[in-house]
Amino acid sequence: MRTVSEHLQACLDAVGQLPPLAVALADAVGCVLAEDVIAPSDNPVVDLAACDGYALAAETSREGSARVMDVVRAGDAGVLRLVPGAVVRIDSGAPMPVGADAVIPLEETDRGEAVVAFGRAITPGENVRTQGGEARSGEAVLARGTRVGARQVAVLAGLGRARVLVHPKPRVVIISVGVELTEPGRPASAGQVYDANGHALATCVHDAGGVPLRVGAVSDQVRELREVLEDQLVRADLLVTTGGLSQGDTVRDVVTAMGDVRFDNVAISPGRRWGVGHVNDGATPIFCLPGDPLAVQVAYETFVRPALLSMAGYTELYRPSVRAATTSGWDSPGGEREFVPVVLQGTPTGGYTCEPQTASLVGLAEANALAVVPEDVTAVGQGDTLDCLILG
Repeated sequence: MRTVSEHLQACLDAVGQLPPLAVALADAVGCVLAEDVIAPSDNPVVDLAACDGYALAAETSREGSARVMDVVRAGDAGVLRLVPGAVVRIDSGAPMPVGADAVIPLEETDRGEAVVAFGRAITPGENVRTQGGEARSGEAVLARGTRVGARQVAVLAGLGRARVLVHPKPRVVIISVGVELTEPGRPASAGQVYDANGHALATCVHDAGGVPLRVGAVSDQVRELREVLEDQLVRADLLVTTGGLSQGDTVRDVVTAMGDVRFDNVAISPGRRWGVGHVNDGATPIFCLPGDPLAVQVAYETFVRPALLSMAGYTELYRPSVRAATTSGWDSPGGEREFVPVVLQGTPTGGYTCEPQTASLVGLAEANALAVVPEDVTAVGQGDTLDCLILG
């Protein structure tokens, strides 16, 4: 029997970081940078006005008023030289005239067109975006391993980058196996159950930044299952199956014939039998999970999510955890690492408590953490302290 740690390592070993890919900015959102982003030039390339107003030498503002010699608009490319003692009407984002070192805001003047009066004296550098103030030429402005979000896109676009090298989002094909499964929204006859696993895992993959590709429930007939798996290889960076591990071991028979996949009992509760390996001549990793929905959710947090983040280029693979005192006790299976849905409450300074929920999908939905009971513990007592994985 494998330990949880051994099976987790097998899952991580089965996957690897996806090869870097240059993508358009819109497609980079949610991905991890595979390069250091270097500023190709100073940004901004010249001094710019930071607001609408009048560009001037700061000492001129002490005179209380000055002649307006010209107007500079945003986007103007010509270089204007300031006459000593004069000012230039300037738009926000327009290049500063030579000889000007400050901008007095429009609202702090009388808005004069030929002669303007100032409401106060200003200091050099006020309301000026200086050349290289955002980034100097050759400076690394975004580090490899950074997740791309709105702020990072703003930096990239500001540097003129239309494409960037990232680890692409993993495409995860999800296949629920079982003749008893039916789609939510359809009538379920006696003996049928709705496919909770496929929909839940698709959501999990999306939340982790992957691309879920959910296949409808598939019969556990060998020929049909193999045809579906083979059809999905062209678009899968990772295959995940649920179910089909107990009744005749259909999944094991099919996937071991397609590649190198190992099946083991794992010392984890909930759950028992798991598979991990490769199909498609070693090109495509596959994780085989049991059919119990609660076990699948625990398996996702324990095995699948870390592997998925590793594929996407993340270095932080695991949920944060805190120590919490239990509000009540329960019996735990000896020799297995148990994951229990709990409601976590408290503060870093005051400490945390965790209240166990029912071992069901409803209990998991009400929980915000998973309490982890070590393998050598058979009874959890009220007030005992456990590590709790925070579910974000």
